[in-house]
Amino acid sequence: MILSFGDKRPELGQRVFLAPSADIIGEVRLGEDASVFFQCVLRADINHITVGARTNIQDHTTVHVASDLGTLIGEDVSIGHGCTIHACTLGDRVLVGMGSIIMDGATVGDDSLIAAGSLLSKGKSFAAGSLIMGNPARAIRALTGEEIAGLAKLAAKYVHVKDVYLNARSWPG
Repeated sequence: MILSFGDKRPELGQRVFLAPSADIIGEVRLGEDASVFFQCVLRADINHITVGARTNIQDHTTVHVASDLGTLIGEDVSIGHGCTIHACTLGDRVLVGMGSIIMDGATVGDDSLIAAGSLLSKGKSFAAGSLIMGNPARAIRALTGEEIAGLAKLAAKYVHVKDVYLNARSWPG
């Protein structure tokens, strides 16, 4: 469902896939080739959400904002199932593992991997190229070149998956 909130209306780039059960509300901007999968909620009623090109947001993830902080998600980002992304900034080519929580004001640099189940505390910053894990999360080490290359490959895979959904002629049932 796409909903306006007052005079704030979602803006969708070209070739965006929104699953039928996804809810996109208010001042949400989705870049081209982005995908928002099943039962996700992107609620930008009190501030804005920006999602970069080729970013995928997977099933059961919630993206929200704070009164004083919007949410910025870069390009080629993969957000795993069941995450909470709240009033934070994610750089380009970031992988957020399943079940992770990223709190207000947290910042993650480009080319980083957040392990499943991690909790990034309010206001915490992580340098580009980091492996981040734990509760509370900390940077464990720098990613290898091969790991960094894998981040872009994962985003590209989801662009392909998104295209398959967009090219389907009808939904079953």
